[in-house]
Amino acid sequence: MVIEPPVDFQIDSLEKLEFYPQVFQYLSRIARELEYELVMVTNQDGLGTPSFPEDTFWPAHHKMVKAFENEGVVFSEILIDRSFEHENLPTRKPGIALLTHYTKGGYDLENSYVIGDRKTDVRLARNLGCKAIYLNVDKTDDAVLCTTDWAEIYAYLKLEPRKGIVRRKTSETDIVVEINLDGSGKSRIATGLGFFDHMLEQIARHGNVDLSIRVNGDLHIDEHHTVEDTAIALGEAFLQALGKKKGIERYGFLLPMDDCLAQVAIDFGGRPWLVWEVDFKRERIGDVPAEMFMHFFKSFSDNARCNLNIKAEGDNEHHKA
Repeated sequence: MVIEPPVDFQIDSLEKLEFYPQVFQYLSRIARELEYELVMVTNQDGLGTPSFPEDTFWPAHHKMVKAFENEGVVFSEILIDRSFEHENLPTRKPGIALLTHYTKGGYDLENSYVIGDRKTDVRLARNLGCKAIYLNVDKTDDAVLCTTDWAEIYAYLKLEPRKGIVRRKTSETDIVVEINLDGSGKSRIATGLGFFDHMLEQIARHGNVDLSIRVNGDLHIDEHHTVEDTAIALGEAFLQALGKKKGIERYGFLLPMDDCLAQVAIDFGGRPWLVWEVDFKRERIGDVPAEMFMHFFKSFSDNARCNLNIKAEGDNEHHKA
């Protein structure tokens, strides 16, 4: 939030108080729009000693806190360690002694973040079991994001990478589904059923998601388990990728294709239900039994926990499917 002076790293006067660009704009949006509790944790070397008298610290500190409060950014706690680095006290970052009450339940630490400009902040995140955002242009594998751009931090927290990986192995099938909802439309599909592959590729292409599906199924018996279990795994992958579903809207879709019109309404609200108004005149479309299309979407709806309403009409069965 505050740019530390490069010489002594102490903000001991109002003249040294300098904020990161756009921090007020985007931290206030984080506080207002997202569900995070904000806690400030800071090392202030020797605060209260002759090297860092209290009366040089508090005016700048109070000015900073008030500036954020004026923008709607309120910290539930401000935790200050006054020790020197050589003392190696557990209260000093990256130690977590000041934060132990957050580790005793009631907080989703796995999906919480430490944002800071020191390597000790990154290590603090690891010690807490949180993720780290490193306020630095230098890269580190221990942080999920390295940047000094608060707009980028806001965008990351607003919509975390939405990815899902599901492995489903039964006596009939062995399936791996990988999905990135914020991808670019790339697909790699291999179910053993050509027409089924073609239809699954359309999810990636038209949904602009990256999708990989690898299936080894009992096609020597029939197509049922391959189609059903793929839908189950795909639904689970969607559910995993959506996470807390922040920022998504209820979605409707119309697709005219020559003589056919397909209408889809979907709600990822956690209540599985399928309404299916599609009739096929042919027993098979490509190498997939027509009866399996409804079964696919029912299995998907159950496992993605979504309400799905599908209607399609027309004469060309391929277009309808």
